[in-house]
This record gives sequence, structure tokens and C-alpha cells, in this order.
Amino acid sequence: MAATTTATTITFRPNPRRSRGVAIISALLVVALSAILVSGMLWRQQVQIRRIENQRLLAQAQWVARGALDWTRLILRSEGDTSAGITYLGGVWGVPIAKTRLSDFLGQIGDVRAEQGAATYLSGSIEDAQAKFNLRNLVSNAGPGMLQLNMEQVLAFQRLLGLLGIDGQLAKKTALQLRAGLAQSATRFQTQTSPSGTPTAVTPPQEGGVIGGSNFTDAPGLSDSDDNASVAPLQMTSVDSLLDVPGFTVEEVARLRAFVTVLPTPTALNMNTAKPEVIAAVVPGMNLSSAQAFTARRETVFFHNISDVQLALRGAGVQQPTVALDLLDVNTSYFLIHGDVQHERAQVSRTTLLYRDAQTHTTRIVWVRDQT
Repeated sequence: MAATTTATTITFRPNPRRSRGVAIISALLVVALSAILVSGMLWRQQVQIRRIENQRLLAQAQWVARGALDWTRLILRSEGDTSAGITYLGGVWGVPIAKTRLSDFLGQIGDVRAEQGAATYLSGSIEDAQAKFNLRNLVSNAGPGMLQLNMEQVLAFQRLLGLLGIDGQLAKKTALQLRAGLAQSATRFQTQTSPSGTPTAVTPPQEGGVIGGSNFTDAPGLSDSDDNASVAPLQMTSVDSLLDVPGFTVEEVARLRAFVTVLPTPTALNMNTAKPEVIAAVVPGMNLSSAQAFTARRETVFFHNISDVQLALRGAGVQQPTVALDLLDVNTSYFLIHGDVQHERAQVSRTTLLYRDAQTHTTRIVWVRDQT
């Protein structure tokens, strides 16, 4: 009997519902991916627009700050014209400006411009830079290309450190650090002005030569007999440069910031604006209580000349002031301008050092530093 084999064929038919489900899922994935790509593009575009707006607002705030600085320069020049040769705390320059809307100033020249300044605020103050102890006085130019320590000023700085509870031995270290930085400065060889106002040509010393006949040499690698660093440091430009002097701490530098400054040239101390601690340090034989009595006297009548200062010093207990008269003054040439501008979400905080000529009363900008 023969065997019979039956072949069975199985046929699969596509499920319409399943196909439609896969197509829907694929379409949803494509739509989701497209939405993600489009949203990313829109987000990057929005960020770029925001960045451009911030740059525009910052530029506008900087222009407002520049206009405020020009206004400040006008005030200082006008003050110099009306009170020639005298700078005192009761002047217009000494009145700080509280946070004020810019539209309050622009409203005087039209309502349209006043509306443009509705979201802009100004605040600031003018500080007498010569009311502080100028560290640049620690080093003097005895002659062409000569840099030497001004021991009288070093002792004054030492007394100031002692009054503030800081090690007085750091005074000489600071002077050596300052001299070392000035020795490598290109401005050391520029034409300088003597106290009498006569220009004096300054010529550089020979390569590797001794500066001013002292023990300091401007050739890196040669040691200083005053235990100074062998390689000259950067030039001091601010009070924060004291952190480069071994021995100073951050807290001590912060304490000194209210009493010490660094100006481009040696300057006299304005006795009409100086603080008692600085006066007691600069005037030998004067203690802090006498300096406080001295400053209390000038609150009623400011000093018109050095003779008034000498009389006030005698009245405060200093019988024979031994300080050099060229270190004291009643006028100021250097001013610090502190200004803040808030323009919508942009803010500019800027400090500017201005120089006012004692004869013409014109002003010029020495440097500008933005606060971060």
C-alpha cells in the first residue's frame, strides 16, 4: 500500500489595523523629532536675540556712564574756577548723588527724551584722592634716572600702619617693592616736572647700572642689598598691589583701602580733606587725638593756605611742625569718580581717576576701571 503525503501551505495576510498603528507611531516620531529640532532652533534664536539686546543695553549704559563722567568733569572745572587753589569738603564736588532716575535730568529738555530715561538710574560720588596717603611718595626722584627711598615718607607710612594695627616693618618692604617696580617702568625716563613747575629731562641709566647711586640695580638677576627681590615686580597701580608685598594679608589691605592710594606721581596731602589717621601719620609728633581735634576745627572754617594749616597744627598741640611744607597742601589735583548706571537689566559700576590742572583747571582721564 502506497503512502500518500499531503503538503499544507500556510498563507499570512497583513493585518490592516497593525499597519495603520505602525504608520501612526512613525508619523508621531517624525513630528516629535521635528518639534524638537524646531524648538531647539527657536531657542538658539531667542538666546541670540537676548544676547544682542544685552549688548545693546550694556553699550547704552556705558554711554550714559560716559555722559555722567563728562558732567562730573564739568563740575570739577567749575569748582576750580570758583574756588581757585582750594579744595575742601564743603564744595559742590563733595555732595554724592543718590540713586536718581535719568528722566529727572532729561525732563528739563523735553518730555520725549524724559521717557527714554525712565528705566535708567544714576548714582555716584567724587572722592579726593589726595586725602589719602599716596604710596608713590615712598620713592623720590633725586635726579635724572635716580630712584631712592624717601625715608621721611617711609616713616610716615610706618606710623600709619601702627595706627591701624598693622606691622610697621612692612613700610620699608612696600617702599622697596614700589622702587623695584618703578625701576622697570618705561615712564621712569619720561620728562618730569619739578615742584617749581620746571620740566626736567630724565635720562635712563646704563644697562645694569646702579639707579641713583643706590644699591638697587635694574638688571634682573642681580640682588638688592636691601633684601629686595632679585627680579623686579610689576609696578604698583592700586592698593591691591600691596598683596604682592610679603607680609600683607587680605584683611590688612582691605583696612588700608580707606587710608591709602597709589597715584601716578608724588603728591601733597590735602589738609582740608585728609582723615585724622593720615594726618597723624604724616605730621611727626602728632598723635591721633590731636589729629581729631585738628579735623574738628576745619569743619567750621576750612584752610585757605598753608599758613592757616600751620596755625591749626599749633592749635592742635604741634608746636613746631617739622613736616616739609611741600608735603602739605589745601588743594587737590587727583579725584576718584565712583559711578553706577543701571539701564534696564544692564548695570555699569565704574571708577575713574581724574587729574585737574592747578592752573587751567582743565581735567583729563588718567585711568578707568570697571567693577565686576
